[in-house]
Order: sequence, then structure tokens, then C-alpha cells
Amino acid sequence: MKNSFGNQISMTIFGESHGPCIGITLDGLPAGFKIDEQRIAQDMDKRKAKGKISTQRHEEDKVEIVSGYFEGYTTGTSLALIIQNKNTRSNDYKSTQYRLRPGHADYTAYEKYKGYQDYRGGGHFSGRLTACIVAAGSICRQILESKGVFIGSHLKQVYTIEDDSFDVNHLYEQIQLVNKMDFAVLNETKKEEMNQCIEQIAANKDSVGGILETAIVGIPAGIGEPFFDSVESILSHLLFSIPAVKGVSFGLGFGFANLLGSQANDAFVYTDHIETKTNNNAGINGGITNGMPILINTCIKPTPSIFKTQQSVDYQTKENVELTIQGRHDPCIIHRARVVVDSIVAFGLLDLWMSQNAQEGWTK
Repeated sequence: MKNSFGNQISMTIFGESHGPCIGITLDGLPAGFKIDEQRIAQDMDKRKAKGKISTQRHEEDKVEIVSGYFEGYTTGTSLALIIQNKNTRSNDYKSTQYRLRPGHADYTAYEKYKGYQDYRGGGHFSGRLTACIVAAGSICRQILESKGVFIGSHLKQVYTIEDDSFDVNHLYEQIQLVNKMDFAVLNETKKEEMNQCIEQIAANKDSVGGILETAIVGIPAGIGEPFFDSVESILSHLLFSIPAVKGVSFGLGFGFANLLGSQANDAFVYTDHIETKTNNNAGINGGITNGMPILINTCIKPTPSIFKTQQSVDYQTKENVELTIQGRHDPCIIHRARVVVDSIVAFGLLDLWMSQNAQEGWTK
């Protein structure tokens, strides 16, 4: 199992949903970056379960920085973060241990790890581990913000209900707005509609997904590589690592299929710097940033843990069975996932930028 990612900086994630703790290490951060622990707590709060539209598993999610940090600053050694699991109910999973949950990694985990995996709550495959991503990503976001780079996401769509799209002329203000919200929408009238939709679907023992729209402003031109380490390649790799992510697109994405080249191209203009008149390509050309805002759409599938009776197979006996899951589960995770998306994008961009700085250091 490979649990590490990154080039100039790297992250390694560890733990299981019902284990004693989960955690993450960040390697490669230089010494002297100031860390705001209150900001980490605020970002962690955005991921917490709240109200009827989330799981009733409520964790404190206090982040402990156990190495690489002294008197408010990074030391340059490996930065290790730990989060305790305190509200587990493992017995909810014992009776259905071998019954493969549709949409989950139960079957593939059995095939890969031969039954030695921790099955409780999905074990290492659980969305619980995204708490680690948020903790580490908060630090990456703080570093990026000190350099003038800001990231924010909103719920562009929940089931069939759509929010307004980001306004390219007011991205900075809108990013600041959504980053203050627990349920991040641009059009306030959509918040109640979406909440009612999720509650109604939950009452029917089902779940729902949606689309997140992410905007990044302030990233300079020249970051990224052609082909394998393009900005799109790295960010897509990271985004698809988030459980439940099933689609990622940049700029117009699949909308390019409906356009001519003359419509899709972004014309260049010069004022006091070079920029493009439109931003269909989401600030990226040839895998490298062009200085325009980066815009990403991420599709989150409906939570696979639903309370309807489903058809399944008992892995141990190889019998066809029916499955009715127990436990505490989210009818929708998109409102909690948006800070996870922001966090993992921050890590990817910081790694790409630091890699570019390392290259430039050798050529000057």
C-alpha cells in the first residue's frame, strides 16, 4: 500500500477509521514557516458533521502537532500531525463483516489484503482520513496565502439543485465569502433548498452527491510541467485520491466538446502585464500556469452508505445475500468535502511551486 505523495514536499497518511488515531506527516517544508493553530482548528471545523444532513458521529478532531514544530514555526524536520479517534462504534460493523457493501471498497480490500485489513468503518479506505488532509492542507494554505494565493470552493450543485457559478470578475471577494461559511453557496436562497433536499433524501434512507467548484487566485505564471507533472495531472491525481470523487475537470472541461477552436481559445492582451481576455482553459496552458485564475469542477458521488436493503454477496460463504447496513452515515458529504478539496489542492500547488523554485535556484 502506497500512502505517500509529493516531490519537493511530500505527505504520508496513516491510520484507520476506528483505530486509536489517524495522522499525516509533511516532509520537505523549510524551517521558519509560521503556523496558526487557530486557523487549523477553523478549517477542521468546516469538515465536522453538523445537523441532520451529516453523520451523527461527532469527533473532536483536535490536531496535535508532535514533531517538526517549535515556538510557532516549522523546524525543517518532518512535520507530524495526529488526530485521536474518540467516538467509534465498531460493533455496528461486526454482524456484516463479510457482506460486501455496494459502492464501498470492501470487495477490493479483501482481494488485495486477503482479509487482514481493518474492516471497521471502512478502515484505511474511510473518508475519516480526509481529516488528516484538512489538517496538513491548512498549513499549506497558510503558506500559500502568505504569498498571495487564495483557494475557495462552493457547492455548485447538490443533486439537481444548482448554485450560481463563480464570477470571474469578483473571485477574490467570493473566495473570502465562501471560506467563512459552513455550507458554502454563492446564492443564499439555494442553501435552504439544498438542505431540504438532503433531509428529504435521508428520510427515504438514501443519499445524494453533487459538484464542487473551486477557484484559485494569485498563482503566478510558469508553475507546472508539460505532460506527466502538468498542473492538471498533479491536481487530478490528488483530487481522485479523495474518497467519493468520481470526476474532475478544469475550466470549461467537457464543455469544450461543444465549441469551435475560435470560441475555445483564450485571446492574449497586454495592459500592465500579459493576461487572457477569457479564461476557458482555467489558467493553464500546456500543463503550466499562465497567471489567470484556476477553476476546477469536482464531482462527488452519493454516499455509498445508505439504509435501504441492497443485494450483496457474503465474501466468506460466497452466497448471495441481502444487506441492511447499521451505523452512522452521511446522507450527503459534499458540504464537508469542499474543505478537503481546498486542502488537497493547496498541497498540490505548494509542491508544484516549490519544485519550480528549486529548479530556478539552479539556473540563476
